[in-house]
Amino acid sequence: MKKLIVCGALAAFALGTQAASAAEFYVVRDASTKKCTVVDTKPTTTTTTIVGDGVYKTRTEAESAVKTTKVCTDQ
Repeated sequence: MKKLIVCGALAAFALGTQAASAAEFYVVRDASTKKCTVVDTKPTTTTTTIVGDGVYKTRTEAESAVKTTKVCTDQ
């Protein structure tokens, strides 16, 4: 019984850390200001649009995409 509880606790911990490490970053462009920014949650408003390749695994990748995405650099 103790082994079952320990295994369950370890599995819950492993799944929790995996979900926490699966961060997602988005490059979004504000429709009114035409400015691109990096956000860590998927935008749900209609005033911003996701640009670039969609989802980035790290903030650094997303920030690099801001510099190379045409709609972000044509301001």
